[in-house]
Amino acid sequence: MTSRIFKDIIHANGVNITVLSRGTVDDYISLTDIAKYRTDEPADVIKNWMRNRDTIEFLGLWETLNNPDFIVDEFNALRLESGRNAFVLSPKKWIEKTNAIGILSKAGIGGGTFAHKDIAFEFASWISAEFKLYIIKDYQRLKSDENSRLSLDWNLTRTLAKINYKIHTDAVRETQIPENVSKKHQAMTYASEADVLNVALFGSTAKEWRAANPDVSGNIRDHATISQLVVLSNLENLNAEFMTENISQQERLCRLNEIAIRQLRSLSQNAAMEKLRTWDKEIANR
Repeated sequence: MTSRIFKDIIHANGVNITVLSRGTVDDYISLTDIAKYRTDEPADVIKNWMRNRDTIEFLGLWETLNNPDFIVDEFNALRLESGRNAFVLSPKKWIEKTNAIGILSKAGIGGGTFAHKDIAFEFASWISAEFKLYIIKDYQRLKSDENSRLSLDWNLTRTLAKINYKIHTDAVRETQIPENVSKKHQAMTYASEADVLNVALFGSTAKEWRAANPDVSGNIRDHATISQLVVLSNLENLNAEFMTENISQQERLCRLNEIAIRQLRSLSQNAAMEKLRTWDKEIANR
């Protein structure tokens, strides 16, 4: 898990359970918190679960399907030992022996054992089938809330960009369109200035984007990320000011492109925007 990680909490039948999220379907859920449903000694519960042969085989299969660096020989050795009275397996030992990625062992405050949601749900079934259903239900609520917040944020940002575009078109009309020009030529001028923003931000004109995406509905801006929409709003205001200063279109394009690159880089380093951005990718991939 190398991407920026965010902590969320789900509430299952009175138990608070930590979720480590990257905004994707690959969330990791605290096995330590799940085990607290049964005991105040969760580490022992997790070890007891991991010493079962069925558990070892499930974990091995998950790693085989998801982890190209999984050490199969070590897994086979552990599988053969599992079930014996003297066999003990901790999360740390499992990770070190097999190079597993499905389980994480975190030390310190807020640490504990975390597992990919596929594995966490399996562990919850072993704890209690009823409790597993509570976990799944609130986890689904959490993901639904994330998607709703993203949708709201995107729509608000898209609306802001459309409002700012009115400022942009007014500047085009006042500075770029002579009197008595036909509506056809007016439309061409508006489109040309809109493409100044498109090229500065997206690297292509609206026509080029449409040719490259013939089966996609909407236009280039309808498929922008939240970060791009934030920058677009800024570029619209800046281009309107540049036009009133009689700066040439070519120079405006170069300056706007430099600003877009700088602002997108700045937003990519912002924690709040990072979470929105990862949520945005998750929805796009569904």
